[in-house]
Parts: sequence; structure tokens; C-alpha cells
Amino acid sequence: MTIRHHDIADDLRHQITTGRIKSGERLPSEVGLAARYRVSTVTLRRALAVLQSEGLVEKVHGKGNYVRHPRRKIMYVGGWGTLDPWTATEPTLRVTVRSTTVPASVHLTTLLKVPTGSPLAEYSCLSLEQGSPYGLARIYIPRDLAPAGVLDDDSAHQEAATRFAILGPSPATIRETVSARSPTPDEASALRIGNNMAVLAITRITTDSAGRVIEAALLAFPGNRVDAVFTAHHVLDERQTQV
Repeated sequence: MTIRHHDIADDLRHQITTGRIKSGERLPSEVGLAARYRVSTVTLRRALAVLQSEGLVEKVHGKGNYVRHPRRKIMYVGGWGTLDPWTATEPTLRVTVRSTTVPASVHLTTLLKVPTGSPLAEYSCLSLEQGSPYGLARIYIPRDLAPAGVLDDDSAHQEAATRFAILGPSPATIRETVSARSPTPDEASALRIGNNMAVLAITRITTDSAGRVIEAALLAFPGNRVDAVFTAHHVLDERQTQV
């Protein structure tokens, strides 16, 4: 037996995919839709949650439910830790950047190997296309290692942040841990996704030649909006080249 909220989701999905309800269009109010389908608002919200998890509908706080514009994927290039240059300069993709100084939390203490409460330079970056979020990055650098101007309105650092790139000194090594998981409440709110949509989470740690951690980046992308590309390079042992 079909559950009622799935019937409603199927009907709304059909209207969206056939163009009867246009991209960017605001859906009728939840009360109005519940009355139209003769169900409770609880059942109606379950139907909308199905469409939100599929990326067809997004709920904008205080405004209502909207049909999403068709999403193209952005590309994250592993190893260099950046959005690919074509994506980063795409005119429809905009990145908002906020910078500040914060004390190291327990989690950041572990990642950066600094004492709890140590001052860190923080860059918070949110990429958006047509007003809808695509990716979230929080980049942290020990304050004593932060390049001059990293917390100022410096065009070079702003450009690097726009690509979610490494902001600190040139690293000797880059280690990236990639996982698919449920979003945190903050991520779900910033990215406007449901708690049941997986995010691609990347933790990027960069170290210098002395082994000191010089930057930690916490990146989160909705799983249906990003491709992460990693390229392996074979390094020939010098001993193998000797005859």
C-alpha cells in the first residue's frame, strides 16, 4: 500500500519535471498544499522533505518552499585543495568570504597540534550559484603563521579563498581525508539541505618541511553537487634511473 506522502511527492515531482511548476517558482504555502491534497500539514511536510532530499525543492527560512534551478556540479581538485579554475571563475558562481580571529577549539587543537585556545586566523567561505549554496569551507591557520594581510581585505587572499585554496605558506605535504556523512546542523542550515542528504566532507591538513601543521581546512559539499577529482603521479626513484 502506497503511503500518502509518497503519492503527494510523486505528483509534485511530476509537475516539476514536466515544467508545470517552473524552476525558481515558489510553491503554494504548506497550509494551502495540505488543503489541496486533503492531508495534515505533517503529512504534507513529509512529502516536501522527500523532494528536498532529492534536491528538487529547497526551503528558504521565512519565505517558503522553492523549486530548485537545475544544478550543475562543481569540481574539487584534490592534492592542490581548490575548486578548479574554470569553476572558480564561472560568473554565476559567487563566494562570500568572512575572516576573523578565533580561539582553537578542542577539535582544531587536535588537527593543528596547537594548545587549546590558541589564536587562529579563520576564513569562512560559502559558494553560491543563483543564490543557492554549493559548498562550505572553514580554513584555519595558526595566527603566528598567517601571512600578512590574510585577515584584511587583501585581493590575493580573497581570490585564494574564493577557490577554497591553501592560504598559508607553500606546504611540503597535503593530506586530505574524504568521507560521506550526514550534515551537521550548521552545515544543513548554511547549505539549505535536509538532514537526510549526505555531504561530501573533506578535511585537508597541510604541513611544512619541518612537519608543522600550517593550515587545516574543513570543507563540506552537498553530495549531489560536487565531483572530487584526485590524480596520482608516479615518482621515479633516482636509483632506478642510474645505469
